[in-house]
Amino acid sequence: MWSYLQGAGIGAGLIIAIGAQNSFVLAQGIKRQHPFKIAATCSLCDIILILIGTTSIGTLLANSPQLIKIATWGGALFLACYGLRACCSAIKGKKELDQGSQPPSGQKTLLTTLALSLLNPHVYLDTCVLLGTLGSRFPTTERYLFAAGAASASLLWFFSLSFGAALLAPLFRQSFAWRVLDGGIALVMWGIALTLLRGS
Repeated sequence: MWSYLQGAGIGAGLIIAIGAQNSFVLAQGIKRQHPFKIAATCSLCDIILILIGTTSIGTLLANSPQLIKIATWGGALFLACYGLRACCSAIKGKKELDQGSQPPSGQKTLLTTLALSLLNPHVYLDTCVLLGTLGSRFPTTERYLFAAGAASASLLWFFSLSFGAALLAPLFRQSFAWRVLDGGIALVMWGIALTLLRGS
C-alpha cells in the first residue's frame, strides 16, 4: 500500500504542472470540446509510458541519444507552431463558446492530444526514467503497485481538469478572457520549446 501511495504522490507531482499538455486540456475543457476523449487519451499515454518505465524497456529507450534528439526537435517545432497559433488567436480575439462556433473534429482533437502528449521529451524523462528508476527500487509486486499509483494520479488529474474546466465557461464567454488564456498558452508553448532546444 505504501508503494502505491508513493507512486500516486510522485506521479501527481510530475503531472500537475503548467505545460503544453495541461494548457490544451484546460482550454478544450472550458469549451467543452471532446473532454472525455482528451482526458482518456492523455491518461492512456501516461499509463503506457509508466508501465514501460517500470520495465527494462524504459531504460533502453531513455538511453538512446538518437530517439531523444528526434523527439526534442520534433517536439520543439510542434510547440512553436502551436504557440504561434495561440498567439494569433490572442491578437484576433474569439468567442469559442458561442452557440454557432464549429468545434474541431474528434480525429483532429485526438491527433493534437497525441502530439502534445508524445512529442515532449520531458514526458519520457518523467515516466520512463524518473518513475522507472524509483519504481525499480521495489520488489516486483510492489513495483506494479507503484506504477498503479502513478497511473491513478494521471487518471484523476486529467479527468478532473478536463471536466472541471467547464466550471470556468461563464468567465470565458468574454473575448478578453480568451485573449488572456491564449496569450498565456502561447508563452507556455514557446517557453517549453526554447527549453527543449537549449537543453539539446
